[in-house]
Amino acid sequence: MPKIKSAKKALRQSLRRKKQNLQRKTNLKKTIKAYQGAIKAGKLEEAKKYLSEVYKLADKTAKSKTIKKGKADRIKSRLAQLLAKAKSSKTSS
Repeated sequence: MPKIKSAKKALRQSLRRKKQNLQRKTNLKKTIKAYQGAIKAGKLEEAKKYLSEVYKLADKTAKSKTIKKGKADRIKSRLAQLLAKAKSSKTSS
């Protein structure tokens, strides 16, 4: 345990940030899972709404530097491709 006052404060800050970062990542993962579930169920309109929410959360998470910007971009790209693929398979069926 830290003994110096500034080290104690740094520990408190670190724990607070860890909790916030974990919550941000968890929210992003939950939204992604909901989006993927909507696509598997064939609910494309619902999936579209989840996609915009995923975009928002990914950008916010990257802005707070919890994840890197490249990872956020990659997540958004892959999920958009998933929706496009689902739409094209539904129209060709």
